[in-house]
Amino acid sequence: MRIAVTGAAGRMGRTLIQAVHAAPDLTLGAAFERADSSLIGADAGELAGLGHLGVPVRAATAADAEAFDVLIDFSVPAATLESVALCAAAGRRLVIGTTGFDPAGLERIRAAAARIAILMAPNMSVGVNLCFKLIELAAAVLGDEVDIEVIEAHHRDKIDAPSGTAVRMGEILARTLDRDLGRVAVYGREGITGARARETIGFATVRAGDIVGDHTVLFAGAGERIEITHRAHSRMNFAQGALRAARFLANHPHGLFDMQDVLGFTRRLG
Repeated sequence: MRIAVTGAAGRMGRTLIQAVHAAPDLTLGAAFERADSSLIGADAGELAGLGHLGVPVRAATAADAEAFDVLIDFSVPAATLESVALCAAAGRRLVIGTTGFDPAGLERIRAAAARIAILMAPNMSVGVNLCFKLIELAAAVLGDEVDIEVIEAHHRDKIDAPSGTAVRMGEILARTLDRDLGRVAVYGREGITGARARETIGFATVRAGDIVGDHTVLFAGAGERIEITHRAHSRMNFAQGALRAARFLANHPHGLFDMQDVLGFTRRLG
């Protein structure tokens, strides 16, 4: 299977290239970057520390869909929506690790999924997706007897907050507890806030240094607390999850999926 990586010169892009190169059943078919990147024309393998692979980095605006079977995109919403249009037009499959889409962007992705197979997940880590199931179980068992807080930390360059993974955790918690996340979410606290309402789902965000990604869901009750935590030590776990997603899509002509589908936890989203 031929894999294309967009954002190839970034930290995640380079890690994806390394993971593809190490996989015996995959090959790097193409690598893309934004049109104004100074690295257009550079060899993708050399950028990833692998030596010459003969795959030049090309401008995403001039992407050739004939060079790949599945495109993996961990970039920004505007660039990812260009990838959606490219893949939909060419009949190529797409793995999306980008977060921060607005409702209109999400609707464009859903529409494209009627034509091609798309896997979109806020976090590609198998461990994080296992945590999604664990927090669902914990919320179902503990119910309204505990206070729930979501705490996340990422590197200083992350541009959205809270993280897409933290938001997905909040969505899972709210759905399990039959709450409206838009009404009960509290994003940070300051000043005299008064006593905490039980139905609140709190979010706390840290941005510092080179933290790859930490997520904790805290369930605090009378006399005890439970913490479900995932800590990413490198981006390779996200890359390996994305490759697992790409292999999963090979068996589906169209539809919208996420990592829960890959792991057999849920049915197809749409």
